[in-house]
Parts: sequence; C-alpha cells; structure tokens
Amino acid sequence: MKIRAIATSILAMGLSFSVVASATDEENPSQLSIDHIVNMKMPGDVQVSPDGKWVAYVVSRNDLKKDKGFRQVWMTSADGNETLPLTASYTNASSPRWNPDGTKLAFLGVRGTDKDAKSQVWLLDRRGGEAQQFTSVKQGVSGFTWSPDGTRMLLSIRDEKPEEEAEEGEEKTGGDKPEPWVIDRLQFKRDYVGYLDRLRKHLYLYEGEGKPVQITFGDYDDNDPQWSPDGSKVAFVSKRDGDPDANTNSDIWVVSAAKAEEDEAVERPLTQVTTNKGSDASPAWSPDGETIAYVTQTEVDKFWYATRHLAVIDANGGNGRLLTADYDRMVSGPEFSEDGSAIYFTAQDGGNSPLLKVDVATGNRTVVTPGDVSVRGFDLQGDVLALLRSSHHAPFDVHLISGDETTRLTRLNEDLLGDIKLGAVERLKVAGWNGDMVESFVYYPPGYDADKAYPTVFVLHGGPVGQHDVSFDAWGQLYAANDYIAVLPNPHGSSGYGQPFTYALNRQWGVPDFADVNATADHMVAEGISDPDRLGVGGWSYGGILTNYAITKTDRFAGAVTGASVVNFLANYGHDMYQNTWEAEFGFPWEPNEDLDAIDIFSQLGKVTTPTLIMGGKEDWNVPIQNSEQMYQVLKRRGVETQLVVYPKEHHGIRRPSFQVDRYTRYLDWFDTHVKGN
Repeated sequence: MKIRAIATSILAMGLSFSVVASATDEENPSQLSIDHIVNMKMPGDVQVSPDGKWVAYVVSRNDLKKDKGFRQVWMTSADGNETLPLTASYTNASSPRWNPDGTKLAFLGVRGTDKDAKSQVWLLDRRGGEAQQFTSVKQGVSGFTWSPDGTRMLLSIRDEKPEEEAEEGEEKTGGDKPEPWVIDRLQFKRDYVGYLDRLRKHLYLYEGEGKPVQITFGDYDDNDPQWSPDGSKVAFVSKRDGDPDANTNSDIWVVSAAKAEEDEAVERPLTQVTTNKGSDASPAWSPDGETIAYVTQTEVDKFWYATRHLAVIDANGGNGRLLTADYDRMVSGPEFSEDGSAIYFTAQDGGNSPLLKVDVATGNRTVVTPGDVSVRGFDLQGDVLALLRSSHHAPFDVHLISGDETTRLTRLNEDLLGDIKLGAVERLKVAGWNGDMVESFVYYPPGYDADKAYPTVFVLHGGPVGQHDVSFDAWGQLYAANDYIAVLPNPHGSSGYGQPFTYALNRQWGVPDFADVNATADHMVAEGISDPDRLGVGGWSYGGILTNYAITKTDRFAGAVTGASVVNFLANYGHDMYQNTWEAEFGFPWEPNEDLDAIDIFSQLGKVTTPTLIMGGKEDWNVPIQNSEQMYQVLKRRGVETQLVVYPKEHHGIRRPSFQVDRYTRYLDWFDTHVKGN
C-alpha cells in the first residue's frame, strides 16, 4: 500500500523531551537517535517587547553530564538577525516579562549555591549588565506581573510557614525527631507538592522596596492575576464557593489595586464577576477596561469532558456571553487585540492546534494559522504577534507575525536535525465504536517499503481528555527510525472532535476507546501495513490505563508497556489526588456501582497473557505507584512475563535526564524483544 495524504506535521511530544536509545545510532546516523533527542531544545513563554522590536522567550534543555534540566531566557530581534542569551546557561530562569517602556526585562529565578534559596524576581537592563535581584520574599515568589505604568508589581506568594514548623519530613529547629503531618483538608495531597496544608497562594502589591502588601486573603488559592488597563484593579481566579476542595467552581474576581496608605495588609472588598457553577478561568481585560474575556465550562455535570468555551462579561459582573457557542472545541489563552475588536485564542481542533481570532461584536472566527500546525502559546503587542509553532518535521520554534509577513525567529534544532531523515506521517480515519470515524496519525519508517508488513506500536495518549496533535513528535519518529510503524490514535474521549465524542468516555473508561484502537489495528492489518503477529501497545497515565484495559480484552498484542497507570479504581480513591473527579464521574466508591464494576481492570488481570513492562515514579501522587505494584504482583504470580521499574524521587512525569534515557531505552528493548522478536 502506498502512503496516502501525507500530513504536514507530526504529533506532540510531552512537556519534556524523552530520550531513547536507538539502534540507528551507529547503523544509520542519518536517522533520529538518542543523541539527537537528548540535545533537542524547547522554547516557551514568548513575550514581545512594547516597541515590537524584540521577543524574549525561555529555552529548556537537558544536560546529561549534570543529569538536570535547565531553562534559560533568550532574546531575538524582530527581524531574526540578532539573538542574545539573557541569563546564564546553568541557572534556571523563567517567566520573562517586559516592563511597559521596554527598558527592563524581569524574570523568575533562583541564584547562588544555597540549596534552600527560593525563587525571586530579577531585573535585567535591556542594554546589558548583570541581573539585579528585585524581591527578597522569604518563602519565595511563584509569579509576578508589571503594573501598566511600570511603577509596581503584583506578586503571587504562598503564605509564610510559621517559624516553628518544618519542611516535610524534616526535624523542627532544635528538635530531635520529625513531626507528623496533621491533615484536615478534603483535598489533602497533590503530585509534586505532597500533603497539603492550609498555606494558600495570595496576591501582593510591591513597589521595589519595603514589604509586599497583601491584597487577597482567606482559605483560598488566588491565581492568574491580571491588571486592569488603568492599573486600578486586578482580576484573578479563585474557588470561593463553599469548600474549594469539594468542587471545581472557579470564578473570576476583581480586587482594588489602590496603594495602601500605611503599606499594611488590609482585607479589600472583592467583586465576583462570574457566577457560573462551572470552571471560569484565564481572565483577559479589554483595552478600555470595560470587559473581561475568559474561558468557561458551562455544563458542570460533564466536568472535564465539557467543552471549554470563550466568553466575555462586563468587568463589574453580570451574564457572560459565549463567543464560541457554535465552535465545539476546547479553547484556551484569550488575549484582546489592541483596539479591543477581536480576541485571539488557541484551540484543539481535529488533531490541529491553531491560533484563531474572533470578532467580539459578530462572533465571526478567523484562523490565523491555517493548515496542519500546532501553536502552543502566543503574545500580542500592537500588530506584532509572537507564537510558538510546530509542524510536520519542525520542532517548536518562535515565529513572528507582523501584518501579512511571518518570520521564523529561531531555529533551535535546525543544525541538530538538518541531515536527519524523518518518517512520513499520514492521517488515517476508520470507523470505530458505534460507527463513529476515529482519527489516528500513522508514522512510517524512512525508506518505507509498501510491499511488506511492519511491526507496529500503538502509542496511546494521556488525559483521558487530550489529543495527539500535529506538532513534532519524537515518540512517533523514534519508533519509525527503529523500523516500526507507529500509530497514534485519537479515540473517543479525545479532545478536538467535539463534546459528544469526548463525553462518550464518561463512566466507561476503556469501552469505546479500546473499540477504536482495535478497529484501527484491524484496518492496519487488513491493508497489509502491519504484521498481525507483531503488534505492540503502550502509553503513560491514561494511555497506560487504556493499555491495561486492552490487554485484558485481547491477546493480539505481542508486547505492552504501561506507565503511571491505574488498575484498581476503588483503591485509588483517597490515595490519589482526584477525589472530586472520582465522585463526579463514578459516584461514591462505597456505594454499589455497576458501571465501575463493568470496567474494573484489576479483577480481569487473570486474563492477561501479553508480556508487559510496568513503570512509574516512586513519588507519583497523581497516579500512585501502588497501581503498578499491584499489576506487577498479579502478572508475576501468574507467570506472565513482566518487569516493574520504579524511578526514585520521580513524580507523574519523569524529569531526570538519565531516567528519561533509561525509561525509553526500556520501551524500545521491550518492544524489540516481544514485538519484533529480536
């Protein structure tokens, strides 16, 4: 079979690049290998200078010698001719933000050798020189934003820990033994944080000297603060409806940003702007300060399956107006145009991730980045638009749109990948569950021979609400480089295909999406593309859950890899961080539940015959490692070929570069052994 309708972009990688040992390192240096992937760089957080002449951004990279990841702030001129590093390569810096006149660039960073140092705001003069520390907050600063006139900053700061309390598991000052955690919250743990206390994140005003002045209070976390255009108010997001641990009802609030007479923390009146019982987030002020744009989920009963729409509302509150009611796609990141007539935003749309704009008055939409492209983050300054863009054979880079002209400002991986032969990618649609058309992205090895059937790996995405999109995907390309067909499906539950398609997964995890994957496998085999005796399947997080479900329903897969997955739903309640979601979707676990019983994986593990590699992070409280341990114990007891790999000091994502190398080397080794039969 010949490759049909080759797509112009390939699927998204995770948040961090993952390193895979590849047989192509020595055999064929022109194909993607471990050396290429470990040295790839990822841009983020683009910010256009007020005069539109420069773009600042963050570059993330791995360093295997130091076994760490690093983030560095860079700056490129709008014509792309000049690029400068603004922070040192072996310090971590993030969140670059220009002051309003463009003479200074602030960023968050930790400097010095003190292992207990906290993140602070630092200032750089655009003309050059060393960064100067701007804040000295004992517990550190988690976020900041300049006031419109540049004389003040709004800081996000977590409450200070009482002096006598110690860090998790550490001894108190002067004590000789660790103290217990005392927990009284309904939501009592979170991945990467641990057990949760009553210390909350609040907003503070700061003028560069003295103490920051607190302006929000209470047993609530306050997030995503945005100054009004005149600097008199701040909009922010907070859950203040009853116990914030018991619901997902975040709202937009407004608080005065007036200077305090005594520079003392005094509780200020709040205006509740939104009253929708669903999630309202991502506030963005109109240039005249009269309106706030935001992202809303109005169908509360559908929780994470509900479409996130773009809406506008009077800044003093009232009834919001949906601008994307006829656009059944997940949207994010709204930002007003300079004249306030349009709002820019990104969306997940059928495997693409475009940047769009909508006319505020008419609701008419325009796709700013048509075609098979993926946009992750953008910034607008006047008529200059900077964005992070990726497509078929191009990893993410910074692009600039000014008028009708588009300039690619960075080529972060061009030298690295310039001579590499990447596999072609095809969009494939087959009839899946209930006859619905289901899309996948199929990666072909370089030099693909249509006259033979290939070993094939099905790569299942996390979520469950998410999508494989058309950005550069190292997973698909790496399997292709190792002479596999890689299939990246977007089955029921995936975003980008409308709410009914997404909501079909509600209360029946594994049922429609396994049917979709199975139908896609049938098609690949029937077309002679995939060898029926050499099929593999694997995924991480929900991708691991679907993998587990699949191998309890079929023995067609010769090998499986499951990471950070769930097998025992009931045992997860109260042990992971999703008690709200479990209750919303499946009800209380102590009550009879036929739907949950019908999709129970743990009780079906006795049917598994597929050799399965099981992996996870030791400290994962998103999907706790106990799931992987229980699955391993059953398969090992039953004599099914299996291994359990646990990464110390790792959470839901594997961050240490050497562990990334190890993890993905094991993926390929397992599939080479059990799928290829090497």
